[in-house]
Amino acid sequence: MNKIFIMPLMAIIAVTSSCNNNNKAGQQKSASTSGPFAEPSKLAYQTPAFDQIKDDDFQPAFEEGMKIQLEEMQKIADNPDAPTFENTLVAMEKSGQLLARVNNVFSALTGANTNPKLQKIQEDIAPKQAAHQDAIYLNSKLFKRIQTVYASLSKLKLDQEDKRLVEFYEQQFELAGAKLSDADKTQLKKLNEEDASLSAKFTNQLLAANKAGGLVIADKAELAGLSQGELDAAAQGAKANKLNGKWLIPLQNTTQQPSLQSLTNRATREKLFNASWNRTEKNDANDTRSTILRLAKIRADKAKLMGFPDYATWKLQDQMAKTPAAVEAFFAQLVPAATAKARVEAADIQAQADLEKGGFKIQPWDWDYYAEKVRKQKFDLDENQVKPYFELNKVLENGVFYAATQLYGITFKERHDLPVYQKDVRVFEVFDKDKSTIGLFYCDYFKRDNKSGGAWMSNLVNQSKLMGTKPVIYNVCNFTKPAAGQPALISFSDVTTMFHEFGHGLHGLFANQKYPILSGSNVARDFVEFPSQFNEHWAMDPSVFKNYAVHYKTGQPMPQVLVDKIKKAATFNQGYNLTEILSAASLDMAWHKLSPDNTPKNTDKFEQESLHKLKLDLSEVPSRYRTSYFSHIWGGGYAAGYYAYLWTEMLDDDAYSWFEENGGLNRANGQRFRDMILSKGNTEDYGKMFRDFRGHDPKIGPMEKNRGLLVK
Repeated sequence: MNKIFIMPLMAIIAVTSSCNNNNKAGQQKSASTSGPFAEPSKLAYQTPAFDQIKDDDFQPAFEEGMKIQLEEMQKIADNPDAPTFENTLVAMEKSGQLLARVNNVFSALTGANTNPKLQKIQEDIAPKQAAHQDAIYLNSKLFKRIQTVYASLSKLKLDQEDKRLVEFYEQQFELAGAKLSDADKTQLKKLNEEDASLSAKFTNQLLAANKAGGLVIADKAELAGLSQGELDAAAQGAKANKLNGKWLIPLQNTTQQPSLQSLTNRATREKLFNASWNRTEKNDANDTRSTILRLAKIRADKAKLMGFPDYATWKLQDQMAKTPAAVEAFFAQLVPAATAKARVEAADIQAQADLEKGGFKIQPWDWDYYAEKVRKQKFDLDENQVKPYFELNKVLENGVFYAATQLYGITFKERHDLPVYQKDVRVFEVFDKDKSTIGLFYCDYFKRDNKSGGAWMSNLVNQSKLMGTKPVIYNVCNFTKPAAGQPALISFSDVTTMFHEFGHGLHGLFANQKYPILSGSNVARDFVEFPSQFNEHWAMDPSVFKNYAVHYKTGQPMPQVLVDKIKKAATFNQGYNLTEILSAASLDMAWHKLSPDNTPKNTDKFEQESLHKLKLDLSEVPSRYRTSYFSHIWGGGYAAGYYAYLWTEMLDDDAYSWFEENGGLNRANGQRFRDMILSKGNTEDYGKMFRDFRGHDPKIGPMEKNRGLLVK
């Protein structure tokens, strides 16, 4: 299964974590900002009025928003009254509302619908946001007030969420360097600003490299094996880039590209793989390697300044795993079985190539092509057989939404009266089981050149009882847009991605918190993927599957024989899939366990040596992300956190096994999961939250079973 990332929530107090609102107690109007962010939106749920927002509105709104929040925070710090929970912690949560409004919209657009002007603002504003964050977290007077409240926590009559808010702020301030000397704080500020600048630069370099790196083909014969729909889409993409008479295969986020499965011309496969593999290593303006080397050094320097041996040790303190050692012990349970299975798969694939008298040793660009042949041979399953049964709109409404209705009682109604940022975006209002309103859900599924790769979820408005706001959630994916008049037929992997991202959406929609910074999916990296990956399981639930898997022409359900083939093939190629993810996660950890005196000079050499050391250097199985285009860790907020996808897979498979033991998909079970996991946000210890639901600490057995590995 593909585990797709969500866009990060920036760690700015009450910026991405607070939300649009008209709460009088926390609102400060801006006299100098006359743009659309000066006041909360008048639209339903205070959702952004995209039709009124212009690129020129962002810079002044950012500047004014940061100015106002710093004034608010300084007023809290200078308050002559003794520190209390209300005048310190709650007051902090009410701050920064203008900044929240502009940042939420800006993050959505720069991720999904950017342009050169927005990119320029992004690179300019990133170091200013870092400085703004430091001005808050490194404010000694503010921290002293938090410490005072924290020290008297046992005496205060606070509920669980109130206590969690105090503990969270105290920990976050300490992790951010609040206890450092003034000299060290000055140095940390410089490092944070440079880190933010370079992360923004990396993101824009990668976006440009992806756009420029697509494979252009002049001879249609070289694309043998692609369907007519895929050829039409490639021709349409070329035409849009003024390459009339040619075909363009755009690059997706990962190392391997979808078309490699179908292309019969080996030379074309090799060219496509190399276009992906080398996209950011062409010694041009889009080459990310020097940016990465500096980022690695900055992060190692920050960790040393904070008194830690490396960045990963510092970063994992507030995560469920707690330490790099726990992550490495987790990996140690998976690597031997994963690589052993991958080698068996490689032998099967090599045998298939030999059978066809290929006369070559399997290379990475051959894997998907011959793996598909082996899959057809072993399971008699052809990807092109199943795609006609997965039409995107039916998957969404009769699959993703239907499963949510069966589990949680919620329903959806499309709205056409709300402005969107791009014509392909759809908006749905979400209603609870009692017909009360929950929030809005936006979905943006098709790939564009100005959209970052991958798939993600985030908020346009966060839920908060304090602010009186309900959630406005969006999902973004990168599926190939069909040619005009053609249906949007997707793979089962894409189906899984839709369920995955909507799992994140449910985490946000079911948020039930007072405080925005603790709301919904504002949780640790190694817990945030738990609801999303858990939701993937319902894609193959029989009652759900039969409701959406119908032929786009005939309306007939997928034949049971084909359904059975998909189920039997579920663990096929899992050695490869797990090994490529382990490679990426291990690379992330290797880069972020460096000491300042031991940072490498060559990204490729360090990558090769690290994978060899970890016994993950299988020649046929490249890392899911190469260091130079690993957007999660250099520009996406997952530094020392990519392991979270596998860690939370352990959680989701174990949680799903509870459903299997207790009657499967039904309203009672769904309500229990909603009440104990999806609606909790960051209000409890993650380990306790999981144990309360499952009855024990997470076990790796269900994950190994689901992956087709030997159960210990």
